[in-house]
Amino acid sequence: MGKPIQVFEYERLKANDVSFFPNEKVGKKVIERLWQYNDANDNIYFEAIRNGVKFKQFVGVIQIGNITIEILPKADREKAYENDRTVWHNILLKMLAKCKKVRVDSVSEASLKKRYHSLLDLYFEVFLKEVNSILENGLIKQYRKDSGNLKALKGRLDFSKNTQQNFIHKERFYTIHQVYDYNNLINQILFRALIILKNITNNVALKDGVSRTLAKFPSIDDIEVNKKHFDKVVTNRKTLMYEEALKIAKMIILNYSPDIKGGNENMLALLFDMNKLWEEYVFRTLTKHQNENLKVSFQNSTNFWENKKIKPDIVISKKDEVGMETNFVIDTKWKIIDPTKPSDDDLKQMYAYNLYWDAPKSMLLYPSSNPQSTSYGTFHRGRQGENKCKLGFVKVMKAGSLNPMLGDEILAMLN
Repeated sequence: MGKPIQVFEYERLKANDVSFFPNEKVGKKVIERLWQYNDANDNIYFEAIRNGVKFKQFVGVIQIGNITIEILPKADREKAYENDRTVWHNILLKMLAKCKKVRVDSVSEASLKKRYHSLLDLYFEVFLKEVNSILENGLIKQYRKDSGNLKALKGRLDFSKNTQQNFIHKERFYTIHQVYDYNNLINQILFRALIILKNITNNVALKDGVSRTLAKFPSIDDIEVNKKHFDKVVTNRKTLMYEEALKIAKMIILNYSPDIKGGNENMLALLFDMNKLWEEYVFRTLTKHQNENLKVSFQNSTNFWENKKIKPDIVISKKDEVGMETNFVIDTKWKIIDPTKPSDDDLKQMYAYNLYWDAPKSMLLYPSSNPQSTSYGTFHRGRQGENKCKLGFVKVMKAGSLNPMLGDEILAMLN
């Protein structure tokens, strides 16, 4: 089953689906693992349905045993064809790269051209390349505490254990001492991620590459790593070369779900909230247009009520010819709506943004495969002067790739 199952957000996947593999069903075990994973994460990723799941707004990749599931974004309600899945696979990859969720420049051109290469394998390839680069430059050594029975007094004597273990062997010393070696937390994290990668990947070439990389490692403890270990990592000039590898190692380790029943259904999921990805992508696109008269800021925050805060996605500050500054607020929404029927809650949200950021105009920004031109509507009360909001629609892609004019089109709609 080398080809991933590719589904779009909000689609359904059932145990008896046979459209993905010739004469072979998805299987009940796969669905049960998805249910288990969803239960462990407060049911945020999927909706459990009879014999299957309905995906939500999370996109990315899930691997369960030898089955890979890619959940792709989609900016329209049209029926999806096979080629659409390939196009949106590439769009998702480029959006992740733009938002610095994966370094596509680290991935070989040959890998990117593989039609059914899963996103997970791309992450794995980047990780393996980064770790090998670190090994070539040399793993860092750090001081760590160790204890043991030594033939020479080194460090501090542990009197209680020395008495227990060396009552007869007076020539030995049980000490607590420092060791300067490779067996430190930052290297243990990389080592652990490689072990998981070797267990989870179905890519023969990657598995072989991981084995060869592991063979290059010095003696390092294979410890169970969790979020607390990553919080303890100290970044400095020496650890700078570890930055990208640690980022992917964190994703691999914290999203790995071994099959506790001892079967072959180990699971790894890398999922991204499409609302947040769209929000960040739009922001990064708009920052290209910054100059001395136009500033773009991300996720501004101010006090709203008691200890609650209000936080628009993007605030644009624009100076006119005489230096007067005007704010515009953009709130991104990754959903398909009727242009004539905006949500009351969304409009009330924009009304508050206009007041709190003294913005005469704001915009709710949606993706669309067929954008329609819209006009500003006026809030009847609120700030003095203009108090308007509009719905904006933009194409995410053009000619099978990301829309290169997205930022220009958004700024033009604001004006």
